[in-house]
Amino acid sequence: MKTLRTFVIVPALPERLAPLLTIARNLWWTWHPAAVELFQRIDREVWHATHHNPLQLLGRVSRGQLKALAEDESFTSHMDTVAKKLHEYLHATPWFAKHHGSAQGIIAYFSAEYGFHECLPIYSGGLGLLSGEHLKSASDLGLPMVGVGLAYRHGYFRQYLSSDGWQQETYPENTFHTLPMELVRDEEGAPLTVEVPAGEREIAVHVWRVQIGRVPLYLLDSNVESNTPEERTITSQLYGGDARTRILQEILLGIGGIRVLRTLGIDPAVCHMNEGHSAFLGLARCHCLVRNYNMSFAAAREATTAGSVFTTHTPVAAGNDRFPPDLVLEYLRGYCKEMGLSPEEALALGREDPTDDDELFCMTILALKLSAHANGVSHLHGKVSRAMWQGLWPELPEEETPIQSITNGIHIPSWVSEEMERLYRRYLGPQWREQVSKPSLWERTDRISGAELWTGHSRMRERLVSFARNRLRGQLIKRGLPQAEVARANEVLDPEALTIGFARRFATYKRATLLFRDLDRLAAILGDRDRPAQIVFAGKAHPHDTAGKELIRDIVHLAQEKRFRNRIVFIEDYDIDVARHLVQGVDVWLNTPRRPLEASGTSGMKVVPNGGLHLSVLDGWWCEAHRPNNGWTIGNGESYDDPAYGDEVEAQALLALIEQELVPLFYDRGADDLPRGWIDRMRASIKSICPTFNTERMVREYCEQYYLPSARLFMQLAEADYAGAHQLADWLDRIRHHWGQVAIGRMEHGGGELQVGTDLAVHAEVHLGPFTPEEVRVEIYHGSLDSDGKLVDGRPSVMALIHANGDGTATYEGSIPCHDCGPHGYTVRLMPHHPYLANPHHTRLVHWG
Repeated sequence: MKTLRTFVIVPALPERLAPLLTIARNLWWTWHPAAVELFQRIDREVWHATHHNPLQLLGRVSRGQLKALAEDESFTSHMDTVAKKLHEYLHATPWFAKHHGSAQGIIAYFSAEYGFHECLPIYSGGLGLLSGEHLKSASDLGLPMVGVGLAYRHGYFRQYLSSDGWQQETYPENTFHTLPMELVRDEEGAPLTVEVPAGEREIAVHVWRVQIGRVPLYLLDSNVESNTPEERTITSQLYGGDARTRILQEILLGIGGIRVLRTLGIDPAVCHMNEGHSAFLGLARCHCLVRNYNMSFAAAREATTAGSVFTTHTPVAAGNDRFPPDLVLEYLRGYCKEMGLSPEEALALGREDPTDDDELFCMTILALKLSAHANGVSHLHGKVSRAMWQGLWPELPEEETPIQSITNGIHIPSWVSEEMERLYRRYLGPQWREQVSKPSLWERTDRISGAELWTGHSRMRERLVSFARNRLRGQLIKRGLPQAEVARANEVLDPEALTIGFARRFATYKRATLLFRDLDRLAAILGDRDRPAQIVFAGKAHPHDTAGKELIRDIVHLAQEKRFRNRIVFIEDYDIDVARHLVQGVDVWLNTPRRPLEASGTSGMKVVPNGGLHLSVLDGWWCEAHRPNNGWTIGNGESYDDPAYGDEVEAQALLALIEQELVPLFYDRGADDLPRGWIDRMRASIKSICPTFNTERMVREYCEQYYLPSARLFMQLAEADYAGAHQLADWLDRIRHHWGQVAIGRMEHGGGELQVGTDLAVHAEVHLGPFTPEEVRVEIYHGSLDSDGKLVDGRPSVMALIHANGDGTATYEGSIPCHDCGPHGYTVRLMPHHPYLANPHHTRLVHWG
């Protein structure tokens, strides 16, 4: 074929409608109902046909329609109002500027996937939704943040089912020019091209920019003509390909992401790695410092670590990315050599045991070793993560492993229905969206009458039923079923019946079919003529997860049985649009993972502001949120050595809850046909969950607990060409070489039996070796004793220097508060101390008495 000359066609709008493009290109519109309604008014059918993509909508509408809209005063007035709101939003003084000023440095947020809206399909599930909503709330709060990710040409797969219910996958291509994203160009107007080192080659990437309110997101795209065919497909699919593709994707995300930011003139003070996929950014930051400031790797590592935050989402070891050492060295040997790292030193950064040549290179370990702050995504997950990774800090008790927790939340404005939005504006106040973390705001829910609350939610259930019928008709037509079978789709589900929703990734540990372990009992519950119930399922199995696909097929087969027909529906191709209808319309959200394998989970949070209730095992966020009156729990947080036995116990408990509590409460109606008890639970759920489990609270916690301290420390180390980083690295080298010379001598305390409310005084003599008292931290580590005489629930208390002797010894004193009766114990320990350490356990050195 002869050389092609390429060009791009963009929407041609009358000048009066120019604000439409400004609105369409900022995803702010996705969480503002007036903006969504504006695009719907243009052409509702085309809006749905374009998967709610405003740029495709504007490109498909005829010139005649656009001319008529430009002359429609009602439409242009609506458009002007939305444009004004966007302008005011972008130029207001947000929370961050009011409380923390502006000289804190840029925060760069890295994630492999982002879920903002169904029209931008670069997400697969919960991790992407969390990333997208993190950026939305960062925008609302005004954090100086940029996002970094990958531009997937085929995104995650689209799902359809065969006539037998077996999941099939398609990978439609994303045409980036028709999505709400813009190609970043250089000063000459050509596409910005950045070279990313990968072994003996450099891979070229183009950069796409997505605007999320105040926050820009930069997406790297390897589909560049100068790359080889294999390199052009690196960013083709999300979570696709083999280990080689995955490591190249993660090199582009981490190393390429840092290169792109620096090319754009952005030098972040803090980088937040959301999961280990982007952990190579730590090496990239070190590389920049070594080359630009002639630093040693040790000094560069300390500066990089000070300005890095890592969030882990995976509660099982197998879920963390690991790569063969040879593959890592194939792509990074030369890159690491430029920093003065030998192959063994480079691989040690991703290994728990650096001396084990057979250990795979783990991205989570790399992230943990190059981060000042690390966290899980719920209290329980933080505990699980500390147990998983305690081996990296072998001298510490498990509970002191420096992995904390910040519980996930949701961006409430993105999920609340039109009906509830109207109620909240009327009764909570027109500015309720800016106060979602205030408990006092949600207490005003009591002002909403039971009739209004129930009527609004019932309308959403009706909309869900209509949506499910339409989707099911389309599914049946695609499968080639007879017209009579297709017509039955009009009869599925009852708009007035108790509706339970289950939608998530179909991994086996999530136990989608837990309800089906006693089919006769379930059939009796769902088929009750006077008090019916129904279940709507959705979700995707990973393309290589045969067991997950079998679960989907089982559900489809059951839905076809006569006793379950019309009461069980599986909606294909789960995405944000399907999720929105489900969380807004169901009465109950069902969550059935095996504890403690759900790190957090956020899908159940989304039903709450819409009046739905949560029914779950005590796992993830539900451990923190559950109250006796705001939802239901399956069991009491038990874990079972025999999974099959546990499944049977919890399946029966689940059926009993539905049968004996949910159904009676839902159908217990007064003379006004209102389920007063159910409505009371709706209110209790909204008031207790919404103020806490939202991304505004979550992002503020990240900001105040991690971002700001990291930025301050990074800037301290960076002063005077990173003099502080050099000083810290030299000090750490001295500490590690001479730490064996410290010792704890005599430990003394007064008294044998003490009364509750008193303090036990402890004295210790410490041999400091070559160190000064300012270079060590002396603590009493104390707690109660179990029946085996082992210390449990230990906690530290800092001891004070009483006297420093001239012979290298010092005397310290501290006390233990006696709060609880019973046997207790203590010991004394030493740790290195320096004002530039991000946390007390940064050195991983502890000397115990």
